[in-house]
Amino acid sequence: MLTSLARFAMARPRAVLVAALLLMILFGGFGATAKSHMVGGGYLTDELESVQANDFITDNFPGGNPNFIVMLTAEGGVNSPEARAEAQRITDQLSHDPDITGVQSYWGTAADRQDLASALRSKDSRRGLIMATVTGTDTDVQNRANVLSDELNGDRDGVQVRVGGMAGTFANINHQVEKDLLLAEAIAVPVSGLLLVLVFGSVIAAALPLGVGLFAIAATLGILRLLTLVMDVSIFALNMTSALGLALAIDYSLFIVSRYREELQAGRDPRAAIMRSMQTAGRTVVFSGLTVALALAALAVFPQPFFKSFAYAGVAVVIAAVGASVILLPAALILLGDRVNAWDLRKPLRRLLGRGEAVPKPAEQSGWYRLVTGVMKRPGPVALATTAILLLLGTPFLSAHFGTPDDRVIGTFASARQVGDALRGDFGADMASSAVIVLPGFHGAPNEIGAYATALSKVPGVPAVMSSDGVFVNGAKMAPGVAQMAGPDGAYLTVGTKLAPYAAEGKQQLSELRAVPAPGEALFGGAAALNEDTMDSVITRLPLAGALIAIITLVLLFLFTGSVILPIKALILNMLSLTATFGAMIWIFEQGHLSGLLGFTSVGSIDLFMPILMFCLAFGMSMDYEVFLLSRIREEWLASDRSAEANTRSVALGVARTGKIFTAAAGLMAVVLLAVATSEVAPMKLFGIGLALAVVSDATIIRGLLAPALMRLMSTGNWWAPKPLAALHKRIGLEEAPTEPAEAEPTPEAVLST
Repeated sequence: MLTSLARFAMARPRAVLVAALLLMILFGGFGATAKSHMVGGGYLTDELESVQANDFITDNFPGGNPNFIVMLTAEGGVNSPEARAEAQRITDQLSHDPDITGVQSYWGTAADRQDLASALRSKDSRRGLIMATVTGTDTDVQNRANVLSDELNGDRDGVQVRVGGMAGTFANINHQVEKDLLLAEAIAVPVSGLLLVLVFGSVIAAALPLGVGLFAIAATLGILRLLTLVMDVSIFALNMTSALGLALAIDYSLFIVSRYREELQAGRDPRAAIMRSMQTAGRTVVFSGLTVALALAALAVFPQPFFKSFAYAGVAVVIAAVGASVILLPAALILLGDRVNAWDLRKPLRRLLGRGEAVPKPAEQSGWYRLVTGVMKRPGPVALATTAILLLLGTPFLSAHFGTPDDRVIGTFASARQVGDALRGDFGADMASSAVIVLPGFHGAPNEIGAYATALSKVPGVPAVMSSDGVFVNGAKMAPGVAQMAGPDGAYLTVGTKLAPYAAEGKQQLSELRAVPAPGEALFGGAAALNEDTMDSVITRLPLAGALIAIITLVLLFLFTGSVILPIKALILNMLSLTATFGAMIWIFEQGHLSGLLGFTSVGSIDLFMPILMFCLAFGMSMDYEVFLLSRIREEWLASDRSAEANTRSVALGVARTGKIFTAAAGLMAVVLLAVATSEVAPMKLFGIGLALAVVSDATIIRGLLAPALMRLMSTGNWWAPKPLAALHKRIGLEEAPTEPAEAEPTPEAVLST
C-alpha cells in the first residue's frame, strides 16, 4: 500500500501539494472557531451521584447550588455607600439576565437573617459576595460566564469586583488556554525549524518536516471543530492535540527525509530512494502511528468527555500526521530530487571557521556505535544499574494523591483564582466547596430534616448546616430555616466546610457526612463529592484501559518484528521509563519542589486525568522510538547469518544508524512539549514537562543503554517465536516490500551514517 501511495504522489506531485495547501486553508479556517465550542472541564458524566444531585437542585431549586460568584472588595467596608451602589448595579444586571437564576447577595439579605449575611461577608468585613447560577449546557455556561467576567471584572469608585465560582473558573481557563496555544505555537514552530536546520544542515530538508507539521496543526483544528458538532470536547484538547499533531508530523517526516537522504548517499536515484524510504521508514511510521493511535483509542473506555475527546481527536490527529508524511513527502521529494540537500548552512560555517568539507563516517566509527558496543560488553551491570536508577526516580509516585482541579490550576492574575483564595482564607466557610445533600421525593415532617441537620453539624470541620428547618451549628439551632429549601419534589441541605475538599481531611469529612443516617434517599453533591465520584469512575476503568494498551502493543510489535520476546521487552522498558517520569511529576507538581521556578501552586495532589492521558501519549511516543530502532536492527539481523555475534552487531549498527535521528526527533518533540509547558494553567505545565521528560529519557537512557543491554543478554532469543506464531506472521505478510528489480541494493558497508 505504501509503495502504491508513493507512486500516486510521485505521478502527480504538484496536484498533491496544491490539494494539501487547499485542505490546510480549509481546515484552518473551519477550525479557527473551535475554541468557542469547547468545554472547560469535561470531567463529569450524568451517571455520577454528585451530578444527579446538582441536576436535581437545578431543576427544582434554581440557585440552590450556585456556580457563579461575584466578590466585591471595598476599603471602606462592605456597608460603605460605594460598595452598596456597586452591589446593587451588579445584582440588577444579573437578576435581569435570562440565563441566570437564584441571585443571592450579602446586600440583599433580610435584616433578620444575619446568619446568612455573615456567610456572605468576609471576616474583616471588607469583602461581600453575590452568588447566582448560570444555566444551560457546559458550553453555554462557560461562554456566558466569560462574557460576564469581561463585563463585571474591574475597579470602580474604590470597589474591586472579581468574578469566580465554577463557571468563572472555567471561563478563565478557556481564555488562558486559547492565549497559551498562540504562544506555544509561536515558540515551537520557529525553534523546531532552527533545530531541524541544525540536524539536517540543509534549509530545504529542514523545511519539509516543518511544512508537514503546519499541515498537521491546521488539520487538528479542523478535526476538533468537527468533533464539537457531535460531542463535548475539552478545552485542554486544543493545546494538547495541536502539540501532538505538530510533534508527530515532525518526527515522522524526520524519519522519512533522513532515510531518503541516506539512500541518495548510498547511490540510489531519487525515485528509487523514495520507494526504499517508504518501504522502510514509511513502514515504520505507519506502525508507529498505529501504536500511538490505538493507545489513545483506549481512552474511550472512560465515560468522561475529557478522555473521549482525546481518544477521538487524538486518533484523527495521528492519522493526519501519518497520512501527511507518507503522501506529501513523496510528492515534495520527487520534485526536489537531489536539491533536498540544497542551502546547506554548514558549508559557509565551515569556511568561516577554516574547516574543510566534512567526510562522512561509516556507522562503525560513530559515537553511538562506540557507546552501544561498550554497553554490550557489560550488559548485566548496565541493565541492573539503569533499572535501579529508574525505579528510584519513580519512588515518589508511591505517595501520589489525586484530585480534580479547582481555581488553583491557574495563576493569581485570574479573577476566579483571586475569588477562590479569598473564600478559602477570608470567609468563615468556603462557599465554593460546601457540600449539598439532596433528599429527592422527601415528604416527611420538618423535624426529621432538623434532626438530620443537627447530626450533620456535629461532624468535625463543619461550621454550619443550613436547611428548611433551621441553621444548625455544633448540634444547636442558631437561626430559622430557609423555607425555599423544601418543596413538593423533595428537599436539600447545604453543609459548610473549613476543609479543602481534595485533601485527605476533606475526604474523611465527606465519609463521616455520608455515615450520618438520612431520613430517606440522600444524594451528595459539592466539590468533595464530585471529586470522590469522579475518582471512583476513572479508577474502576483503569485496568481495562491498561489491558487494552498492553494487548495492542504486544500484537502490533509482534506483527512488526515476528518476535514474541521483543514486544514483552518493549512493554517492560516503557513501564520503567514511565515510572521514572511519573515519580518526577509527583516530586515537582504534588510536592511542589519547583513551584516557584515554574510558577504554579502546589495543592498536595495532582489531577488524576493528566497522568492517565500522559501515560497513553508517552506510551505511544515511546513505542514510536522503539519501532524506529527495531526497524533498523531488524534490517541488519535479516541480512546477517543469525548468530549471537550477528545479533550484537545488528543492535550496534541499528542504534548507530538511528541514534542521531531519534535523539533529534526527541529533542524536537521536547521543544514542542516544553512550549506547551509555558502555559499559565498548571495541568498544561504538567502535561508539557512530563511528556518532554518521558520522551527525552526514553530516547537516551532507554534506547542508548537499557535496550541494547537487554538485547545483548537475550542474544538470538530476541527473535524467537513459537512455530505456529512464526508461521502466522509469515502468512500475514507484513514484511517490508521487496526492492524493485531495477534498483541496486547497497551493501551495508556502503551505507554511511547521516
